[in-house]
Amino acid sequence: MSTDGSSAAGGSGRLAGPLGRLRRHPGALAGLGLLALVLVPAVAAPVLALPDPALTAPAQRMLPPLSAGHVLGTDHLGRDLLSRLVWGARASIAVGALATLIAALAGAVLGLAAAWLGRLVDGLVMRGVDVLMAFPYLLLALAIVAALGPGLANAMLAIAVANVPFFARAVRGAALDIRHQDYIAAARLAGHGEPAILAREVLPNLAPTLLLLMTTTLGWMVLETAGLSFLGLGAQPPAADLGSMLGEGREFLTTYPRVAVLPGLVILVLVVGINLVGDGLRDLLDPRWSPAGSSAQRQGAKADARRVAVGGDAGDAEQPDGLPLLSVRGLDVDVTGPAGPLSAVAGVDVDLRRGERVALVGESGCGKTLTALALLRLLPAGTAQRGSVRHDGTELMALDDTALRHLRGRRLAYVPQEPLTALDPLFRVGFQIGETRRAHGTESAYATAALVRMVGLSAVPDLLRRFPHELSGGQRQRVAIALALAHGPDLLIADEATTALDVTVQREILALLRRLCDEQGRALLFVSHDLALVAALCERVLVMYAGRIVEDAAASDLLRQPAHPYTAALLGATPELGQPQKTLSVLAGEPPAPGARVSGCRFAPRCPRVQPVCRSAEPELVRTGDGRRVRCRFPLEDGA
Repeated sequence: MSTDGSSAAGGSGRLAGPLGRLRRHPGALAGLGLLALVLVPAVAAPVLALPDPALTAPAQRMLPPLSAGHVLGTDHLGRDLLSRLVWGARASIAVGALATLIAALAGAVLGLAAAWLGRLVDGLVMRGVDVLMAFPYLLLALAIVAALGPGLANAMLAIAVANVPFFARAVRGAALDIRHQDYIAAARLAGHGEPAILAREVLPNLAPTLLLLMTTTLGWMVLETAGLSFLGLGAQPPAADLGSMLGEGREFLTTYPRVAVLPGLVILVLVVGINLVGDGLRDLLDPRWSPAGSSAQRQGAKADARRVAVGGDAGDAEQPDGLPLLSVRGLDVDVTGPAGPLSAVAGVDVDLRRGERVALVGESGCGKTLTALALLRLLPAGTAQRGSVRHDGTELMALDDTALRHLRGRRLAYVPQEPLTALDPLFRVGFQIGETRRAHGTESAYATAALVRMVGLSAVPDLLRRFPHELSGGQRQRVAIALALAHGPDLLIADEATTALDVTVQREILALLRRLCDEQGRALLFVSHDLALVAALCERVLVMYAGRIVEDAAASDLLRQPAHPYTAALLGATPELGQPQKTLSVLAGEPPAPGARVSGCRFAPRCPRVQPVCRSAEPELVRTGDGRRVRCRFPLEDGA
């Protein structure tokens, strides 16, 4: 099964599924019906056998409906009402649609620029938008028309300018939310540049929001156009639109009400139809609104326990002995606080060799994920890092964005903690795997079928044609692992990569990771809370507390005899299968907050072995006689 084949096979399904959802949407169907009543005659107006809407016949003024040649009668100048309604609706729809398109394009450009080009551009753009929004939009439109002069074209331009701020603010907010999603980070990890990310990831995810705004705003645009024409600032005689007809007919509201009521009804039907169709189009373009997702997830969950045969190509060339694959020295990470930068990770020194499986453990909030992201130079906005991160002898901190994109996804890969947000919700799984395989201009180390088989998903029916929300949590997590393995990276960073897997599949994924490291020489940094998984997979364990590495030891030695009191507390708080009588230890207090001023050891306030000297200065991470490194002046001894 190939990605290309899946894409071709999914062509009809891509269309049939959304259209089927639209057909099951009663509001959308009602909106289509209402919109067709107005739109179809308006579009077909040039070919319909209708009288000239501007032709006056005073002798035939105010003819009743069903008169000869005048189905809806005539107005006060003898003009055919049906013809004027059809041509007036055509003008109102055209002006509203063009104004909406202009406002949406201008607002989208401003919103994306504000969200993507940094704080300076954001501040300049949004302050200008705030100035425009300080004026009521109808008064702003009236001021623009007064400056340009009355006319339908000027009314359209005025309405478009008045609505640009609404699109700009909405697009900026949506783009900022998308910018911080994990699948954007995954795209950067795969090596895509910013233009490609905007085109492939951001714009498709903005499309439902933008379309919903446009359909909602289109109804307002029609009403605003009608309002300006009603005041005499829009369509000028002899031309007419629905608003000008309503304005002319108000004089005869008590004597000949149909002259004013009919254009008002057409406006009502048009606006309601547009809004209902907009809701339906949102469902059509955004597969996350599909009601079928839950059943697909239930089917996917049943397939999670199926076994898998592992395949793939050979790994990269072996690394020379003596040179660590990853060497980290003095890594610091600062986060932004109310009073300035706050230290969240400090003084991390780590070496990983090819084929080595190393775990990074610690309680929530200790800095594990920040450390993992810093190794890839993929920290979120508002954070900064210092220090040295060398991969295979190359200093990553000195590389520009182009060089980093060349490494990310190809030689450095990351499995995120939340696979649902790491996968783009608007693209099928097969497309995302294929896109990742082609990210660096050449095919990846593994074929799509091999990747799917490798992570145990080959038994899932129509996997490549499914959207992420149609998969179970375990399946999504294995897809994220497949994306990370696509180019056969020599360093894989897995952040809680097995939390959503059941026990059987978890064991298979651990076996896969162990085999990749042992047989193909790939290094693994495994971030986890689960010490049982760490014991089953990793050879070495790094224990982190409050942003510091406090112990670095072989897994067997650390789990059998921890040296740091915090490591002992972690092990003491871990339940053991088959030992229900074990008393779990509890540490009083909590870790210091990032940036907190702590004199001495950061664990001292909670340490049961604390001495006065522990509060004087922070201990160094020193190597002991058995080869481990411990940040403690009084490490635990055998039998303690």
